[in-house]
Amino acid sequence: MRILGLHFSGYGSIRLANRVKNIHTAKQNQRKMFGRSRSWVGGQGKSKNIHSLDHLKYMYHVLTKNTTVTDHNRNLLVETIRSITEILIWGDQNDSSVFDFFLEKNMLAFFLNILRQRSGRYVCVQLLQTLNILFENISHETSLYYLLSNNHVNSIIVHKFDFSDEEIMAYYISFLKTLSLKLNNHTVHFFYNEHTNDFALYTEAIKFFNHPESMVRIAVRTITLNVYKVSLDNQHMLHYIRDKTAVPYFSNLVWFIGSHVIELDKCVQTDEEHKNRGKLSDLVAEHLDHLHYLNDILIINCEFLNDVLTDHLLNRLFLPLYVYSLVSQEQSEERKINPQVSLYLLSQVFLIIHYQPLVHSLADVILNGDLSVFTLQTEQSAHKSSSNAGVRRFTKPTESLERSLEMSRHRGRKRAQKRPNYKNVGEEEEDERGSEEGPDEEKEKAKGTEASSKASRTSGDKEEIEMVVMEKCRISEVSTLTEQNITDEEKSAAAARSEGQKSRPFLDMLYNALDCDTEDYQALFVLCLLYAVSHSKGINPELLERIQLPVPNQERSSYSQVLVERVIRIISQAAQPDGKVRLATLELSCLLLKQSVLSGSQCIIKDIHLACLEGAREESLHLLRRFYKGEEIFLDMFEDEYRSMMNKPLNVEYLMMDASILLPPTGTPLTGIDFVKRLPCGDVERTRRAIRVFFMLRSLSLQLQGEPETQLPLTRPEDLIKTDDVLDLNNSDLIACMVVSKDGVQAQRFLAVDVYQMSLVEPDSKRLGWGVVKFAGLLQDMQVSGVEDDSRALNIIIHKPTSNPHAKPVPILQANFIFADHIRCIIAKQRLAKGRIQARRMKMQRISALLDLPVQPCTEVLGFSQPSVASSLPFRFYDQSRRVPGFAVAHVAQHNPPSGPSSGPSGPADSVTASSASTHTVTQNQTVSLVRSGREGRRCAFSLSEDDRHGGEWV
Repeated sequence: MRILGLHFSGYGSIRLANRVKNIHTAKQNQRKMFGRSRSWVGGQGKSKNIHSLDHLKYMYHVLTKNTTVTDHNRNLLVETIRSITEILIWGDQNDSSVFDFFLEKNMLAFFLNILRQRSGRYVCVQLLQTLNILFENISHETSLYYLLSNNHVNSIIVHKFDFSDEEIMAYYISFLKTLSLKLNNHTVHFFYNEHTNDFALYTEAIKFFNHPESMVRIAVRTITLNVYKVSLDNQHMLHYIRDKTAVPYFSNLVWFIGSHVIELDKCVQTDEEHKNRGKLSDLVAEHLDHLHYLNDILIINCEFLNDVLTDHLLNRLFLPLYVYSLVSQEQSEERKINPQVSLYLLSQVFLIIHYQPLVHSLADVILNGDLSVFTLQTEQSAHKSSSNAGVRRFTKPTESLERSLEMSRHRGRKRAQKRPNYKNVGEEEEDERGSEEGPDEEKEKAKGTEASSKASRTSGDKEEIEMVVMEKCRISEVSTLTEQNITDEEKSAAAARSEGQKSRPFLDMLYNALDCDTEDYQALFVLCLLYAVSHSKGINPELLERIQLPVPNQERSSYSQVLVERVIRIISQAAQPDGKVRLATLELSCLLLKQSVLSGSQCIIKDIHLACLEGAREESLHLLRRFYKGEEIFLDMFEDEYRSMMNKPLNVEYLMMDASILLPPTGTPLTGIDFVKRLPCGDVERTRRAIRVFFMLRSLSLQLQGEPETQLPLTRPEDLIKTDDVLDLNNSDLIACMVVSKDGVQAQRFLAVDVYQMSLVEPDSKRLGWGVVKFAGLLQDMQVSGVEDDSRALNIIIHKPTSNPHAKPVPILQANFIFADHIRCIIAKQRLAKGRIQARRMKMQRISALLDLPVQPCTEVLGFSQPSVASSLPFRFYDQSRRVPGFAVAHVAQHNPPSGPSSGPSGPADSVTASSASTHTVTQNQTVSLVRSGREGRRCAFSLSEDDRHGGEWV
């Protein structure tokens, strides 16, 4: 019975399970049927295709069922928002009905409703990310118009997010930036409301102009630039930006930039030990970003904005903070920063900004102005209606930017509420009067913003922006017109007299700072500033010519003797053994000197100044002689410094981006500062400096005298054998070998040794006795060593010449050379080793000739016969056909030199002695044994006499 009972119980369980299964299947079919019918009507059924209108309807159904955000549906809402974005992006490219449904159901209102519920950072981040992705990927303007309609996007922009959350802040500012990239003449109307005089996208963005995070500040700059570009074609929006936002924004921006400058100056003063270079570099980079941003605004060429910005930059930043800090503390009671920092920052200003009204006025103050430009402006501002307009002081704005924008927004709405549909009678007069007839409380709160905005409304008020310096420019320009009929000598004398009579404290400071007796700390910045001013496109050349500053690419007949003499003094001090002039200062001095005295193809330098330069060149020659050593390292340094000087000339723009030169000059390489920007340390660096000074002054002397360089570099590229050159291999010294590269690739080649190079050639298939060069490298950069367990192999490494002495040499060839037997291996090793020694000796002789030192003749090594008298060492020249390097090396000069060009093509001996004027006497019948590969290593003795110089006899 127990068994039957169990059996009966099991049978009943099976029947119950089947009944439950049938009920579940029926309900599922019913749900599918009703779901499908509801999908036809309202889209509440889930579609299998997630990229479809049906699925969007289902997502809409989910939103309608979850209008209130809770902990239970938070994840569901986030996934729903993400899915809706995917469908909208798909519909933008495939199905226009998707956006029709999205607009019909006003689905952005659901997003806004979710935000207003304080749903937490998780939902806010997902929503902002979704909106950002959505607007980035929408390509059709019609779809974009759908999204921007109903003003929901502006409501999201002004929503009070928790910006203390870094992730929310990042997605929010990225969302605003994405919207600004969509701005054009049509879409801008969705953001700027002419009736309420409101522009949420712009005003909400500029509130973060001084955010601690640099990426946020960069995004704000991008947004403002996009807005300014679009405003050029919309006068209403342009007037709104100018009247309501320009003055408070630019005044706060100028104060923010100046605060960074003061922080930078403090960092320079407290970092004499070079411990905070990272922070200093960040501050310099931030200042450069500010200047580039200001220049981007100015080159948009919006006249209204440029006038307001120029006024604030000149009168609130550049003049009171930068220029006023140039004079000494006895003259200036309110100096804010050090003169070195001021010169450095002014150089950046002239190198980056080229807006003429700004840089010309700034340069005029520096070159022609005196301290009265500050007092006169203050006295004149006392007669103006506004207490703030025109004051040249670096002061903090009376209101924060957010407060000023809020006040402007309320005033704009109050006027708009009077008559929203048409203009009031006399409204233009009210706009001109501003808020003078308003309540006293409101006028008192907004007097700074309102007074500044009045200064830019009418054309008559624009004169307030013009400075006293501009009037001085016009007066001086009239005076120069009367002097055009005098001679150049009289003009130079008049300029000198005017310079002596007129007080120019800023220009005097620049000239006095060129004194490098103790250090060149300030001199480098002054030279950079003069270079930047002379190359600025926004400065009128007449201003520079008035004080005889050099203007590039312009003919002149005179130059500033004061400037040239001070520059020559710097050059002379650089050539002294104990000179404190850095290489960057010397190179910039040479650059300014050439710019001053070279007029086209002519040099107008006076003989006395040229004599001083020649004296400095002789001093550099004597200085280098003290460091001249017959060691290998001297040759490497000599050639490395020449390559570095030619390949990497001084770039002033890059120099002014380096924060390390703001710190006092140091002589230790442990700081990581580039060698040309610091003083030398140790004998090796002093040698390098002496070599570089010699090169610079030699090049300067040759250019001023109009002479070409004929002795440098020591190895001219046009005289070297290059890859794929075809050479005549007849009567050549060749050794066959197998070249096995580092990666295992093997190639059969013939090894040949030249005066300066070793070459790997293979026979030419077109002409018998000729070969094609597959590799050519300098002997002096070669390392030869034996290979263990193989007496027939050599390991050869040839390094690439580098201009950086601290860089790790890069091998251009690293391979094993396997020869037929150990005898050929020994001979090849001897020829390569002695060829390297001989090549370096010949170059050292050329250096001796450059330094006017007696040339020591080299002793003859295997396969190399030397001239019997000292002369300038030759390069190899080939006339009609190029001879093989080995043949050129194993040459013998003729007893009687050819009398002229009619004697036929030069022989192998002539190819080596082409640049020498002396005749070399050697034994005419000298015989050299050379090794030729092939036929079991037979030796061939070549008789190099006149009769059989092209022949050989196998023995």
